[in-house]
Amino acid sequence: MNHKIQLLIIDAQYDFCDPNGALYVPGAQEDMKRTTSMIRKGKDKIEKIRVTLDTHRKQHIAHPIWWIDENDNHPKPFTAISTNDVIGNLIKWRASNPEYNERSIEYVRQLERNGRYTLTIWPPHCLIGSNGHKIFPDIFDALDEWEDMYASVDYLTKGTNIFTEHYSAIRADVIDPDDNGTYFNTGFIERLDEAEIIGIAGEALSHCVANTVKDIADALRDNHIEKLVLLEDATSPVTGFEDQALDFIKEMKSRGMRIARTTDFPG
Repeated sequence: MNHKIQLLIIDAQYDFCDPNGALYVPGAQEDMKRTTSMIRKGKDKIEKIRVTLDTHRKQHIAHPIWWIDENDNHPKPFTAISTNDVIGNLIKWRASNPEYNERSIEYVRQLERNGRYTLTIWPPHCLIGSNGHKIFPDIFDALDEWEDMYASVDYLTKGTNIFTEHYSAIRADVIDPDDNGTYFNTGFIERLDEAEIIGIAGEALSHCVANTVKDIADALRDNHIEKLVLLEDATSPVTGFEDQALDFIKEMKSRGMRIARTTDFPG
């Protein structure tokens, strides 16, 4: 077995990857089938597989239940909420729970300062204990077969904190000082850095894949970014965010990230 190749699979879960999922990413079902074939083909060459799991509660700052308008209506999924929507004379949205309102306003402000995304309201997805949280069946079966070689998948959950989004597997979008799980995950980076090649697959290219890869690249020394290999036929963007996905690929390629297809990985 090659001890220098790792595979990172980001959020390969039912809600993203099945057409009946709560937040299906068009193309994800096919992405996962190709990823499954790749794992089975290259299982003797992949030393470690790491899998992230988006993990939410229904009450979450990016879910409709969190916010209400002046008529106590919740925002529809895919509503964007900016600072101008939560402060000023024409407040459009406020927290359903008054105790959380000031914190929610500050969260929207901090997101905009970060410059990654405006707050987007998503359909409740990957809820703890739900069918949508589970790994896409084809991927799970392939991982199960890989573990028959006395290997062990490294699972990493993210997103349980209700006050912040956690697109990146490495850190939350806004840190919660009372929750260590939202801080930069140095241990996960160190485990990844043991590899010479890190194949990257999963959903969605525009959000969790992009932010995870950017944070990994920022943590690695510049001459180590080339170990990152994005599997372009194993990831897709959220509809409406295709440009963000293309911008991410362009940026990371300029920094040294490589692009490959599942048929060519792990080689």
